[in-house]
Amino acid sequence: MKTRKLSGIAFPLWALLLLLVPLGAVENNPQGVTDNPFFQEYKTPFDTPPFDRIKNEHFLPAMKEGIRLHELEIKAITDNPQAPTFANTLAALDGSGKFLERVSSVFGALQGANTSPELQRIAQESSPLLSAHYSNVQLDEKLFARIKSVYDKRRSLKLTPEELFLLENSYQGFVRNGALLDKEGKERIRRINGELSLLSLQFSNNLLAETNGFTLLVDNKESLAGLPENFLEQASYRAKGMGKENQWAFNVQIPTLIPFLTYAQNRELREKMHRAYFMRGDNGDSRDNKEIIKKIVVLRRERAKLLGKPTFADLVLETNMAKTPGNVESFLKRLWGYSIAQAKEEVKEMQAIVDREKGGFGIASWDWWYYAEKVRKEKYALEEEQLRPYFQLDNVKEGIFTLCDKLYGLKFKKVTGVQVYNPEVQVYEVTEGDGRHVGLLFMDFFPRASKRSGAWSGALRRQGYEKGVRVAPLATIVCNFTAPTSTSPALLTTDETETFFHEFGHALATLLSDGRYGSRSVPRDGVELPSQIMEHWAFRPELLKLYARHYKSGEVIPEELIEKIRKSSFFNQGFASTEYLAASILDMAWHTTELPESQIDVRGFEQETLSKYGLIPEILPRYRSTYFQHIFAGGYSAGYYVYIWAELLDSDAFEAFQEKGVFDKATATSFRKNILEKYGTADLLKQYVKFRGHEPGIEPLLKKRGFIREK
Repeated sequence: MKTRKLSGIAFPLWALLLLLVPLGAVENNPQGVTDNPFFQEYKTPFDTPPFDRIKNEHFLPAMKEGIRLHELEIKAITDNPQAPTFANTLAALDGSGKFLERVSSVFGALQGANTSPELQRIAQESSPLLSAHYSNVQLDEKLFARIKSVYDKRRSLKLTPEELFLLENSYQGFVRNGALLDKEGKERIRRINGELSLLSLQFSNNLLAETNGFTLLVDNKESLAGLPENFLEQASYRAKGMGKENQWAFNVQIPTLIPFLTYAQNRELREKMHRAYFMRGDNGDSRDNKEIIKKIVVLRRERAKLLGKPTFADLVLETNMAKTPGNVESFLKRLWGYSIAQAKEEVKEMQAIVDREKGGFGIASWDWWYYAEKVRKEKYALEEEQLRPYFQLDNVKEGIFTLCDKLYGLKFKKVTGVQVYNPEVQVYEVTEGDGRHVGLLFMDFFPRASKRSGAWSGALRRQGYEKGVRVAPLATIVCNFTAPTSTSPALLTTDETETFFHEFGHALATLLSDGRYGSRSVPRDGVELPSQIMEHWAFRPELLKLYARHYKSGEVIPEELIEKIRKSSFFNQGFASTEYLAASILDMAWHTTELPESQIDVRGFEQETLSKYGLIPEILPRYRSTYFQHIFAGGYSAGYYVYIWAELLDSDAFEAFQEKGVFDKATATSFRKNILEKYGTADLLKQYVKFRGHEPGIEPLLKKRGFIREK
């Protein structure tokens, strides 16, 4: 159903593993302790952050105190006169730094979803401090010596599988962060880490400013022919908020951009909107990201070489399922052949319409959504606007709750009295069927200037154990969905609906995890399994009939529309797959290049890289480099391929449900016990085999994308 998932998903770098530290650990009565909520017990329902009392000026003192406390905790481990053991070294390390994590998780959530110039200034100041601190921990020779001592005798120790997993990953993490380097090498790693943290922050701030800095104002309604009336109502409301009466304002946030490109008959305006989107960060002004990209790429490469790897991609991939850049490239090339061939056929279908209408032009990138929608109407008698009334946000939300109940027995109850960082945020308590508390879920749905683009899931507190008692997680979902208007509620596109299911899958992994230790390790190309498997249910007839109701009449979505959704499920997959694969290819190219900084031309590099694969001019990569936040500021560097790699897992995994029934509780219980509860605390592939009985193959993925059809 989706035509383009521009929203993407990013696991924010700030999503640190959060467990509450005993507040008695705060020593020496630091300045501001009396009025800084981070230095006090929260005394809030569910021990949630007291957003009503947290002020910007509280963050820096709390972060600095958190760094100081963590240093003391590390020193206590390294100065321990007793021989290193798992308990006094690995478990102690896992339990350290909780006060700092407590502060950082709140700050990170606000920085992503409700930022301000003041918060951005604090980030600029705190980022090098935090980078230097964590570098110092990773490069602490005495700490590493104790870890290595336990690691070297691990086979003789009676460790639980989770303890062994934590030990091995901790050791490898220290090595990968420079623990075996000499003094000079360690110092250079520290400097590189600090520089990279600031560059990524600058990249992200520039992108936010670029996204917020463009508005298309139109004062002639006739030039807006084709746009749905509710969409125009939103644009009029937006213009009035700017003091512009009798005008319509459009931005390049996805809920505005995609409908505009899909329905606006005015080709010139479509081009203007699309160009404003794909030129973000590439306009030669103070917000240009090209020089930042060059510096990031070169610094990452230097870091990899210091650690004995030929490229940054080699460094990243050695802990992933894919293992090597060559394996990733072979995988992408195999899929590319299918996707580009299908995309070329889609161009022909659209060009035929242009020619039939005597348009007199060839399809360009800004034309794709408009003419693809015409193709969909012709082939499937289906329009996005036909579907929107059945996907009211609240109904989709209840549909997801129903699914989670059917699969896992989970219940969701809206709670009040919990402080939130913005009035738009909704909070739900999640419980087991027997009433046991699982955690809280914070959901923030609509765009605003203070929120970065895209959609993501994180946590204000991660699950763990403290003195044998489970610490309940505080999961978050942040999106940029189509907002309600004065005359209609929030009506989602099919792409937005799928994104909601996706992010909810991430949230389930946060809510249902059940590890004894806070440190978690998931291979990057397995991170998307819990999220992407949820997408499979979004448009299943069995679930659609339970949640897809017309927002006015309450009518269940008709069988006719369900059948049209099914038949059109492979529609535009050539485009969707090609633009995604192009971005993945670009990511790998950036992180395997040997070009010196002086020879890097960002635009030229993009063009040369993608021309080798034969990317057609009608399609741009899903993310051009200058706004590719996933890889330059979002933690997916040398890893954007993971979404399609994870489809190997989710496509195969969902077949288990199809074999037994899409709501089969025994299958769901096995998925929960083997995957969701063990997430980050055990080898993912081994756990997957326990669930499925075999390793995943590529055929289910090819069928899901429509590249091969059912026999």
